[in-house]
Amino acid sequence: MKIIIVYWSGTGNTEAMANAVYAGAKEAGAEVELCNVSQAGDVSDCDVLLLGCPAMGNEELEPEEFEPFFAAIESSLSGRKIGLFGSYEWADGEWMRTWQQRVETVGGVMIADGVTAYGAPDSDALAACRALGEKAAK
Repeated sequence: MKIIIVYWSGTGNTEAMANAVYAGAKEAGAEVELCNVSQAGDVSDCDVLLLGCPAMGNEELEPEEFEPFFAAIESSLSGRKIGLFGSYEWADGEWMRTWQQRVETVGGVMIADGVTAYGAPDSDALAACRALGEKAAK
């Protein structure tokens, strides 16, 4: 099982989540690649693609690096297993529901509901991230 995790993090919150997702997948026996979106290459060569981005601005994906990356791969997600995670610090996490809907609209197969953390991920959020990684490895 090959998993690629691509994330963007401005404060370190989503990076901490990405590291927990990575740990869960690795411990479950998957081959896992973890990279910041600025270093992401071809993501088509994996069994599961896990994406992490915090809510920015008006409940949207980070607009300078992550949104362009996601928009570029969005049309290729049909039939692919996808997992999402990220942090937010205002509103109710609408950006995650919108992002998940974008994946499903193009035919992506969500392996679980998006994992969110309000602010810095607490132990429950990190456990949910590890569980996402484990689920991706199965």
